[in-house]
Amino acid sequence: MILKERVAIVTGAGSGIGRAGAEIMAREGATVVVADIRPQAGEETVEIVRGAGGQAIAIATDVTEPEQLEALVSQTLDAYGRIDILHSHASIQVEGPLMEADPNGMDASWELNVKAHFSLARLVVPNMIEQGGGSVIITSSNSGVFYDHGMVAYSTSKHAAVAMTRQMAIDYGKHNIRFNALCPGWVDTPFNEPYIKQMGGRAAIEAYVREKIPMSRWATAEEIAESILFLASDRSSFITGHALVIDGGECIF
Repeated sequence: MILKERVAIVTGAGSGIGRAGAEIMAREGATVVVADIRPQAGEETVEIVRGAGGQAIAIATDVTEPEQLEALVSQTLDAYGRIDILHSHASIQVEGPLMEADPNGMDASWELNVKAHFSLARLVVPNMIEQGGGSVIITSSNSGVFYDHGMVAYSTSKHAAVAMTRQMAIDYGKHNIRFNALCPGWVDTPFNEPYIKQMGGRAAIEAYVREKIPMSRWATAEEIAESILFLASDRSSFITGHALVIDGGECIF
């Protein structure tokens, strides 16, 4: 087990990529703190982890609320005394080009896709410095390394998340804390509904996946989870400031 005796916080862990990442880290020995704004979804993830023999607890958390982030970190430290891995995953997708995007959607994108990662990292890093290191994974998107049509709020915030991750990697490498950005492409989860709507529905997105992704298919959440495990573990011990793109070749096509 490559994460034995380590403690991981995962936000947005109630479904999709967040849940898959929590599952694989627990399977490799980590104790996982499942944070999700939906209490029931978080508890469901815990049940799955425990059913597979892993260790997990759920802490309902709205990552845009500073007090709730503080409670997440303090409760984790009270329970386990350390935080080795942070996968700050929770995010939002807001569709629309400049003249159609809701300005409130731009604000929400910044709050959730950038500021929440910043705020949670600020709370976790002091403990990581004290214990001699750690791994912070911030979920961006392949939209953080290239651009989508008509997604100004989403692409802007995801590029900012990559830039912020790289800056923090420079600043805290001396403390043996690694910061990397996870940049998935198309994974078939409800998260994509805003962009699918903008594209014109399910048939349009299926055609896009077939024609524009060199591997001509969606990723699975489990495939993305393998990259989460890699970045969380010592298998990536000399990798920091990297934007790991897992998109079947979409961004190079």
